[in-house]
Parts: sequence; structure tokens; C-alpha cells
Amino acid sequence: MSPAPHLSRRGLLAAGAATAALPLLAPSPAAARTAGSTPYTFRNAEIVGGGFVTGIVFNQSEPGLVYARTDIGGAYRLDTASRRWIPLTDWIGWDEYGHTGIISVATDEVDPDRVYLAAGTYPMPDWDPSMAAILRSTDRGRTWKTTPLPFRLGGNMPGRGIGERLVIDPNRNKILYLGVRGGHGLWRSTDHGKTFAKVTGFPNPGNFVPDPHDPNGPNGDNLGVLQVVFDKRTGRAGRATRTIYVTVADKDNILYRSTDAGATWERVPGQPTGFIPHHAVFDHVGGYLYLATSDTAGPYDGSKGDVWKLDTATDTWTRISPVPSTSDDNQYGYSGLTIDRQNPDTLMVSTQVKWYPDCLLFRSTDGGATWTRAWDLGADSERTLRYDIDISAAPWLTWNASPSLPEIAPKLGWMMESVQIDPFDSDHFMYGTGATIYGANNLTDWDSGGTVHISVRAQGLEECSVGCVISPPVGPAHLFSGVGDVGGFRHRDFHKAPKMYDNPTFGATPALDYAELAPHVIVRVGNPTSGWTQHFAISTDSGDTWTPSRSEPSGVTGPGVDDQAVAVSADGRRIVWSPAGAPASWSDDNGATWTASKGLPTGVSVRSDRVNPAKFYAYGSGVFYLSTDGGKSFKATAATGLPTAGNVRFKPAPGHEGDIWLAGGSSKAADDTPYGLWRSTDSGASFTRFKAVDEGDVVGFGKAAPGATYPAVYTSSRICGVRGIFRSDDAGRTWVRINDDRHQYAWTGNTITGDPRVYGRVYFGTNGRGVICGDPT
Repeated sequence: MSPAPHLSRRGLLAAGAATAALPLLAPSPAAARTAGSTPYTFRNAEIVGGGFVTGIVFNQSEPGLVYARTDIGGAYRLDTASRRWIPLTDWIGWDEYGHTGIISVATDEVDPDRVYLAAGTYPMPDWDPSMAAILRSTDRGRTWKTTPLPFRLGGNMPGRGIGERLVIDPNRNKILYLGVRGGHGLWRSTDHGKTFAKVTGFPNPGNFVPDPHDPNGPNGDNLGVLQVVFDKRTGRAGRATRTIYVTVADKDNILYRSTDAGATWERVPGQPTGFIPHHAVFDHVGGYLYLATSDTAGPYDGSKGDVWKLDTATDTWTRISPVPSTSDDNQYGYSGLTIDRQNPDTLMVSTQVKWYPDCLLFRSTDGGATWTRAWDLGADSERTLRYDIDISAAPWLTWNASPSLPEIAPKLGWMMESVQIDPFDSDHFMYGTGATIYGANNLTDWDSGGTVHISVRAQGLEECSVGCVISPPVGPAHLFSGVGDVGGFRHRDFHKAPKMYDNPTFGATPALDYAELAPHVIVRVGNPTSGWTQHFAISTDSGDTWTPSRSEPSGVTGPGVDDQAVAVSADGRRIVWSPAGAPASWSDDNGATWTASKGLPTGVSVRSDRVNPAKFYAYGSGVFYLSTDGGKSFKATAATGLPTAGNVRFKPAPGHEGDIWLAGGSSKAADDTPYGLWRSTDSGASFTRFKAVDEGDVVGFGKAAPGATYPAVYTSSRICGVRGIFRSDDAGRTWVRINDDRHQYAWTGNTITGDPRVYGRVYFGTNGRGVICGDPT
């Protein structure tokens, strides 16, 4: 599979021309240029982190060259001047969205300009239709070429923090090895990653399956071959390294070795059994191989494990666990493992996950003979810390929690699968968590009894999956977002991470809405966390404060399925909510009481008319519904020809009663449903399809163009064969693509809106790259 083609130009398209060619803009680093339209620049509304950073990889020959990988949000390179992460995979398009799940990164110490990514999010075809690939770059990730692979990988699967699975021979950099899950074994390239072939002599493809009772699900896949480690002392420049170690997901056979550059392999004698190796590190000075092991794949679980040291000269194994698995005090596995290259007897290792009261970092300066902990627990549950944490760059990292000792907020971390000491600076280290990157520049103060000053180091790295965005026409904030895992945010300054919504705090916020004629009224629904039980909240002061609902419809099990789960009337006096597990219901007292709406099935999407407070709309399974009594009752309209399956989103237009746009459908042949963009001007009684839109996925509105009376329309769609983000200034008669081939952001089908105060500004959500803001340049 190749990267998206680079096309030479773009322009306006007549919406009624079903087969007209759509000119596209030539890709450029920061902007899209075309005659007859305004070039765009894109940036994030900063959250700073927000998802699982599965790996951090330092180049071993060039100081300051370091990469990070994420489970669904692509890969990044750290800019040494700004100390911000530069996204490297925004060019990945809609059809290859699975390539933003990065299971491994390899940076070349022979030629530091070379970097490789092992890409593929899920092994299940229904979840990720594209096969895996190796993405390879000779300019540090500025441009890429793609090597297709004949199997699937698991960037967002159990075990995704293990590794690195993809490595480069440190002596002969044409050679790469890739450990593969699913029983596919060990693979090798001898041409800088242009082609790969299976290493037929490797004896063990692994056998560990997290849950054998889940054969077609995320826990039913064999973790396979996990990591390749070179003893680079056994080669020289231009000659393949002779001794190679490979870890395998097989609790009885975890480590193999080749001493003839991969021609033959043997099981390393005397090896420990019973656990899965998560990380291996080789000490090229002392000749020791270190292993961190756990009883599970991680990253969410793990209750036992050990750390081992192999003297490769004698094949002597020594258990050096800070707390051995034989102890009752060991209730966790080990994962993140690193060595100080300046002082190879210095090691650090993390617990794979320790939810209560907190994860642990351990440090040894004598090769693992003794260890100290990042924190110690006293008799009265007080904690003595060897660190402090500055979260000012991402203040939401407390999750609005006020825990009781021994828990504290913010936590040291969780899912800490990658801990790395800078190979050129013993004081500098970084580690990934389930939400951010932390790091410090005075690490060795730990050893003298000082305090290590840890701070957020994820600036520029945005890894949220965004469920909804709204932009009210007045108020102090232009943008509100609802995101997965970390609740949601009111963005008053796009260059600064805000605090998370509170009162209540949600772990995820799939839906937001504001009252069009009273925009200080805003509602949100989500999954409660931090001790809350309510799924609904309302603000009557533009998000300054929030009030949770005093009751919920009977049977509620969740907030609803998508960004259309809740709607507030144009005047802010009536709310309709379609939660999971309960019928759609209305409230006229800000959520104090709820009454089931008549005439609707469960699980429908709901929206409000943006002019008439009495009108609400609903949609489900190809049927459109209208309410003219404030959501008390609904009736199906006569509209036909709408999609019955797939990703369907609809939105009424501001300033125009009864004007509704609907996007959706499915490209799967089995769904047998239309896929496009429709508009109704009669409150949903009928819809007309835009013939030029082959596949419509989401639609939104912003400030009208100068001299126009109808709002600008934005969509993530495929129009005349071209996938992109589009704007129309004339109610859909013509469209212009406003993104370019370097700014595709993979899947963008959840949410989009324009800014009602700034013509041309667009906000859209991604599935792993956060909230994107686009402005005409």
C-alpha cells in the first residue's frame, strides 16, 4: 500500500456534477494554495498528551534525536530547539487509518536520518481493513515510503507496550528485524526495509494468548515474537552483527539466540519461565542482558513478574527483581526497563501497572543488586517521595481528583511501559504513561537523596480521540471539545492546555450542545469518573461552572452512542437526551427530572432546530423523526432513501428553520446502504442528495463568507473521488478542499464545525491526533 498520491492542484467543484474531476491542492508543509480559494494552516487546540505513549526511542549515536510512538495517534520526533514533539504521520489518509497505530519505532545509529515505523492498529479486519506496513524515511520522518506487509500488527492491542519489535542492525544498517504477532514469526529485511522475508529458521512464533476464549476479539491473538536485541560487540562496521537475542511470548521459552547473524537459533539455556518478557536491554560494556517480565500482556493488567540479569559470557542467570515474584509484596509485573549508557551498572525499571496507590519506578546503581523506590509508604499511609511533579503544561492530569492517602494526584503514572535514560545524559530521562510523557533533567539527584523534578514533556504530542466539538457564537471560549479517556475541555487559548470539565468529571464526553439563541446554555453527557455517578451536566454561564443532573432516565447505562446523544432547544429551556440503556427523554428543569419522549425507539440520535425552540429532530436506522412540541413526542417523517447503517451524522443549520444536513452511510457491501450527503429544507419531510458527494461522513457550519447569507458548510467527505476536508460558501453548490495530502489526519468522521465568529475557521476531531484547528492563511 502506498502513501496517498500527491496531486497537483485543486479548485471549485460543481456539486451536481456526479463524475466531474476534482482538482486538488499540491501538498505543502503548512498551507494549501489554490487559485480561487484561501490557503489553510492547521494546528492543534492543545491538550498536551491525552493517550498512551507506548514507546520512547533514543538514537544511540546522535544526542537529542528521540522518537515517540502512540497506540492510535501515530509517531513523533522531538525538536531539540523548541522541546516540542513534531507529528510525523499526519499524511496518513482515510483509507489507511490503521497505519496510525504504531507498534514499533526504529532509529538508525549508523545513519541517523533513517527512521522506520511498524504500522498497523488491529489484527481484526472488521476493526482495521488495511494490512500492516513498514513506513520508512531517509529524512527523519519528513517524507515516507511504504513497504506493505502480508499480515496485520497490533498498535492498539494488548502487549502494545512491549518491545521494540522493529530494530536495525547497529553494524550493518541494511538489515532490519521485525517480531510479528499472530503466529507469523520473525521477519528480516536486508535492503533498508524495502522488502521483508520470514526468517524460516527461527524456531518459535510464540503461543501466549491473553484470552483464548476471545478468538475473534482483541484478546484472542497470539502476542508472537516480541523483541530483537543485538550484542553489537560481535560485529563491525559494514558486517552483520553475529549475536542476536530474540524474546518470545511463550512462558516456557522466552529467549532465543543466534551467534551466526541469524542463520541458526538456539534456546538460551537456564532461562527463567512462567512470565512474558516485556523489555530487554543489552549492556555492551559488561555483556549483560537484562529482562523485565510480567504474567500478562499489559498494559492494563499484570500481577506478578521478575527482573533478570543474564551474564552472556557464562549463561548465568540472576534474579534481580526489586521485589521478587516469590514475595507476597509483589503484586505487579515489571515492564519499563532502561540502562544508563554512561554508567551501565545503573538501571531503572517500572511496574507494568499498579493502580493502587500508584505505579512505581525503581533505580539501581549496582547492576540490580540493590534498589531504591521513587516513593516509600509509611505506617500511616503517608508517602515519602524522591520526586515532585509539575503538571502546569497539562493541568487536567489530576482528573479533578482529591484522593485520600496513600493515593495522591497527580499520580506518578500508569501503563509505564517505556522508561528511557538519555544515552548521552545520565540526568535526563523520560517515560510514557497512559496519558502523557513525563521527564526530568536531574535524575542523578535521586542517588544522593535529592528530589528529582519531574514535569510534563508531551508538548506538541496530541493523542486524544475526539468525540465532539462545538463553537458557540458568543462567550469567552470559541471551542468546546468532548474527548475519549480525558473528558473534555473548554479552549479559550489554543496554545495552552486547559483544565478538564468538572462537576461532574467524565472519563469520556461523546456529546455536547449549546442553545443557538441562548448560547451561554451548554449541555454535555459522558462517562462519570472520579467518584461521580451522573452522566449529564449543564452550564448556564458559558462553561464557567457546571451542574450535574439531579436524576436520570430510568435504566441509563451510558451517555449515548455518539455526538448526537443530547440536544438543547434553541432557547435553552428544553433538553432531549438519548442515553444508552434508556428511552430518549426530555427535561425542562435543567435535568432535575426526565420524561420519556413518545414515538422514538431507543438508541436514536437527537438534534435541535437552531431557530424554533419547539422543534427537535431524531434519526435511527434510516428513519427521520420530527418533534414540534419540544421533544415530548416525535413522529416519523416521510423521508426515504437515507442510509440505514454506517457512520451517520446530521446537523440543523443555524439561522434557518427546518434546514437539516445529513451525512453518512457505509462502503461495506454487506451493509447495502447509500453513502453520501443530503439536505432537507422542510424539517426532514424530504431530503435531496448532493450528487457530487460520493461518501459523506460529518457536516458542520461556520460564519458565512463575506457577502453571503448562508453559513459556510464544512464536511469530511469523499467528493468526486477525492477524500478530504471541504468547505462550501454557497450552500453546497460548489466545494473546495481545504486540507492537503500532508494534513489528512487519517479518520476524521466523528465531528466537525466551523467557527460562527471567524469566517473560514474550522475545527474537527480525529481518532488519535486530538482537535485540529484550520484557518485560512
